[in-house]
Amino acid sequence: MKVVDVVFRSDLYPRIDTSPQTVQKYAEDLSVLPPITVNQHGELIDGWHRWTAHKKNGEEDIDAAVVETTSDAHLLELAIETNATHGLQLSQADKQKMARSIYAACDPSQQDEKKKQLAKILSVSERTVRGWLSRIDKDQREERKRQIFDLWLSCHTQQEIADAVGMTQGETSKSIPNGNIADLNKTDQNAANHETDFDPPIYNVWRQQTLSNDVVHFGNSEVRWLDNLLYLYTEPFDIVLDPFAGGGSTIDICKKRFRRYMVSDRKPIVEREKEIRKHDIADGPLKPPQWKDVSLVYLDPPYWIQAEGQYSNDPEDLGNQSLDDFTKNLAAVVKQYASKLADAYIALIIQPTQWKAPERQFTDHVGDLLRAVKLPVDMRYSVPYMSQQYTAQMVDWAKENRQCLVLTREIIVWRVSK
Repeated sequence: MKVVDVVFRSDLYPRIDTSPQTVQKYAEDLSVLPPITVNQHGELIDGWHRWTAHKKNGEEDIDAAVVETTSDAHLLELAIETNATHGLQLSQADKQKMARSIYAACDPSQQDEKKKQLAKILSVSERTVRGWLSRIDKDQREERKRQIFDLWLSCHTQQEIADAVGMTQGETSKSIPNGNIADLNKTDQNAANHETDFDPPIYNVWRQQTLSNDVVHFGNSEVRWLDNLLYLYTEPFDIVLDPFAGGGSTIDICKKRFRRYMVSDRKPIVEREKEIRKHDIADGPLKPPQWKDVSLVYLDPPYWIQAEGQYSNDPEDLGNQSLDDFTKNLAAVVKQYASKLADAYIALIIQPTQWKAPERQFTDHVGDLLRAVKLPVDMRYSVPYMSQQYTAQMVDWAKENRQCLVLTREIIVWRVSK
């Protein structure tokens, strides 16, 4: 092959130090040197000194044996094994670096066997290998523990968690958190108990100047209102269900306050499709691991024709339905969740429709739903935005027709007891 086509990757070549003396010695008689070894991509597996001697002499071609590799770790293992049979031997520092590189890419289920293999190809004891890799083992255990916690927080099943971290379900079950807030560090305990970045609500009017969410999405929930609901109606590690996830603000605040969460949407936004489950409310309620752990269902649905065509053009979309169907179907969602819950709350946020309603008629969705859902109301919260929501043209219309424009928005909280 052409000398210039040889690809040298220092991150995958098993030697920290090289020998100029060896290069000079090899350059004196290239004809007696064995071929270098490369993989199918021309990446050098063995023969750096021979390859460099050819470059030193200005040679265009070099004899090469091609060995197929399946991964970077495989290439590195072959390089170490080849080096052990000829050429300059690796120093202990080289061997430690290579052992850590290979082991870091190893499947967790193969780690014990990989340690034995490394001891063999590096010609050191297993005890030495274990000493080199102890920090990686500890880091991997901590990372796996964090993964398990995050997946548990997002209400994945034990089997789903096991599959994600490469463990058996039995092994995973031993690592599932027990939901004890004392297991959190002090900083996280303060966040979970709403003792940081939070002003407790005293009244049932929650004014908000502008949206404070980082993720912008049509109809996205104001995260401060949901934070208030978590404070009032949940405890750390309780489950919160949100079948209208939108931009995913429920995920963000639940993570911050250490509430478990299960969120879904008919069409999750692409940037959060790994976090938001794809689920249609027409298919029934979400299915959390245990209903008894659910303390809050948060509903922030499309506000009827205010959201017409914003999410989809499907007739099944709440924003594209008639008013009667919208009210009936949304009330059915509330009732379905209520039938599953015990000692929990259902919160629904919605704004009256006016500007997009036929003849600008004020449409009181809260009143319609209160008539349709026969559950005790724990509280009604007024959550208006204080910033300007209407154009000058809309204001002129209001003046000309002696009408008031709607700024109000409400959160109804129903109490479910059994």
